[in-house]
Amino acid sequence: MSFFGKNIKKIRGVKGLSQQAFAEVFDLKRATLGAYEEGRSEPKIDTIIKIANHFSISIGSMLTSELTVNELLRFKGDLTVAAEVVKKEEFTSVPCITEKNMKEYIQFYDKKNFVSDLPVLQLPINKDKVFRGYTVSSLEMTNHDKGLYPKDVVVGEFVPKEVIKKLNNGIVVLVLVEDALILRRLYIAKKEVVLRADHKNIEDKKYELKDIKELWRIRYVFFKRLPEFNDLLEEKMLFLEQEFTKLKNSL
Repeated sequence: MSFFGKNIKKIRGVKGLSQQAFAEVFDLKRATLGAYEEGRSEPKIDTIIKIANHFSISIGSMLTSELTVNELLRFKGDLTVAAEVVKKEEFTSVPCITEKNMKEYIQFYDKKNFVSDLPVLQLPINKDKVFRGYTVSSLEMTNHDKGLYPKDVVVGEFVPKEVIKKLNNGIVVLVLVEDALILRRLYIAKKEVVLRADHKNIEDKKYELKDIKELWRIRYVFFKRLPEFNDLLEEKMLFLEQEFTKLKNSL
C-alpha cells in the first residue's frame, strides 16, 4: 500500500481544505477521495499524476514516503486561493435516492459509506441540517393533473423519532418502514401513523410509530415539467377536503 492517501490528507490539512473542496478541484467524488485517504482504494495513475503535478511533488515522493509539513509548505500554494473560491460557492450535498438504488437504500440506509456513495444534489440550503433527495417513481401523490409525477425530485429534512408526534397532520413525508420507502401525507393518531396518498384510488397505509426507521419531511420539490400556477381553485378545494377529513377523524 502506498503513502498516497496519507499524503493527500496531510496536504488538505496544510492547505485548510475540506474533502469536498479538494475533490472538486481534481474532478473526484468526495467519497472516492475519502476511500483514498482511508486506504480502502488506490487511485488511477492519471489521478496521481494530476495531483502530484499540481503541487510540484514528485510521484515517487507521493507514493513511497510520508511527506512532512515542512516539505509541503515549500510546495506550490496556489490551490489555497482557488479552493477558497470553490468553498465560498459550495452548496450543500444532498444524497439522492433513485429508482435504481432504492432497494439497496432500504437495506443499507444506516451505513455511512453507502449513503456517501449515493448520487448527490448540490443545493443552496441549510448545511447544518440533514437532507435526503428522492426521485418520485409512482403516481400516488397525484390528484387529477396536479401533484408529484415520476421523475420529479423531492428533498426532505430528517425528523428524529421523538419529534414525529409533533408534526402537523397532512404534511408530505418520505418514510422508510419495514421494506418500503413511502412518499405520502402523514396523519398521526396516538401510537399509529397513517400514510395517505393524494390519489383517490389508493388505500391508506398504517404503521406503528415504533416501526418507522426514518422519516424525512419534504421541504423542496423540483418538477420535471413546469407546473400550472394560474389555477389555484383546485388546490384550495384539496386543502379544504383535507381539513374536513382531519376534523372528521378527530370526532
